Amino acid sequence: MASISRQNNGTRLIQFVDLDGGRKTIRLGKVSQRLAEGIKLRVEQLLGSLNLNRPMENELASWVMNLEPLMAKRLAAVGLIATREAKTEITLGEHVANYFQKRTDVKPNTLIHWRQAKRCLIDYFGANRMLSSITAGDARDWERWLRTGAARKGRYVEAEATDGLALNTARKRLSDAKQFFQDAVSRDILAKNPFLGLKGSIGSNRDRDYFIDRDTAAKVLDACPDAEWRLIFALSRFGGLRCPSEHLALTWGDVDFGKGRMLIRSSKTEHHEGKGTRVIPIFPELTPHLEAMWDMADVGTVHVINRYRHDNANLRTQLARILRLAKVKPWPKLFQNLRASRATELAAEHPSHVAAAWLGHSTIVAAKHYWQVTDADFEKATSGKETTDGKALHNALQSVHAESRFDSQPATVSHEQTPVLQEFTSPCEIVHKRSVGLLGLEPRTNGLKVRCSNQLSYSPKPNLTEPVSWSNRLCNHVVDWVAKDVCKPKITTAKAIC
Repeated sequence: MASISRQNNGTRLIQFVDLDGGRKTIRLGKVSQRLAEGIKLRVEQLLGSLNLNRPMENELASWVMNLEPLMAKRLAAVGLIATREAKTEITLGEHVANYFQKRTDVKPNTLIHWRQAKRCLIDYFGANRMLSSITAGDARDWERWLRTGAARKGRYVEAEATDGLALNTARKRLSDAKQFFQDAVSRDILAKNPFLGLKGSIGSNRDRDYFIDRDTAAKVLDACPDAEWRLIFALSRFGGLRCPSEHLALTWGDVDFGKGRMLIRSSKTEHHEGKGTRVIPIFPELTPHLEAMWDMADVGTVHVINRYRHDNANLRTQLARILRLAKVKPWPKLFQNLRASRATELAAEHPSHVAAAWLGHSTIVAAKHYWQVTDADFEKATSGKETTDGKALHNALQSVHAESRFDSQPATVSHEQTPVLQEFTSPCEIVHKRSVGLLGLEPRTNGLKVRCSNQLSYSPKPNLTEPVSWSNRLCNHVVDWVAKDVCKPKITTAKAIC
């Protein structure tokens, strides 16, 4: 067991007996009694682990791992924990550069995204900032800085000078930074990841959705400088390809003009089993642009797109210039909304699973990120001829009630095909105003004492001799019906009553 003592100057000590029977002392300094009791509990747990020769529990090991260097040194001096090796101090710039050098397994496009996250880290913290000096509070400040205009290296055409990174872009940078620092934790360079508590998952931002209609697409195609750029735009808008990865991977061997199909190679989904390629139709909108490039291609040319294959080809910037020439206002997410526009069209024209398969994603992903509600959908719902005619026909088929039993229902459009039915409509005698006899309108029920209808009779002791005022015509019909099937032996009595 350990004990706490307090000196005259306020310094608190923890004393205990080690495994060899010697008395050891740990100086805590001027700390509160509550803090001293917490450390005393940990000391006793460490003594128990050493005494039983058992490894430390996870909670205790985590506490030891996160100890300040001075306290860790004091515990190591009395033999409770192992002496820590001096950690090599490393700067932010050095660690990120080493991380990039070791990650030879990633794709070139991933490195491009990582460089963007590195740039934001260096711009805010500085390349010479010690990695261990970055705290969770610093990470939170950096997250807020990403949403300011200072985080942008360039000014995108649709963004103001004060606009920061989009929400999903900022989250992606945060996710990359978290990955860099987690590598430092795994190498025992850091005790914990300062970015661990921040949200780096990318969600769906439908506020930046934009549907590029065909009139706008035609203007852009007319403003494209050459056939290759027209094909790049057409593959994005009418083929739904991911730009630039799927454009640059397309070869002439993948284009089958005879069958009207193309093989699309997707580096984004190739790590999923069976999702590295997909086959799409050569849509009519693509045919003239593909044929134009085929006619211009030299013998032996492999790739369809050749001029913009180098790393510094910024297709997004060049598309922004084309939009200015076409006098078209740039829309958010230039290439992604081109792909989303095509996904929306295909989903409206074909079954959803077919449209999703052609674009290389699931229907769940398409509904969450791609499919949009367009102005054409509202116009079809509000001004379609089919809807108006259907409503008018429904109203015409509704019948108009007759005012009384002597009136015939008026003829309407819905009765034109059955005019014979109205010829049978004629005034009739109002029967329901006359009293019904005790026998009722139904046949007598066998087994009853009085042998009368048990549904229309209300008197418990009917007097069959009481005369009833019936219409002769109605009485004859009832008597004939009863005499024929039910009460044939009682014909005489029934006639007598009538």
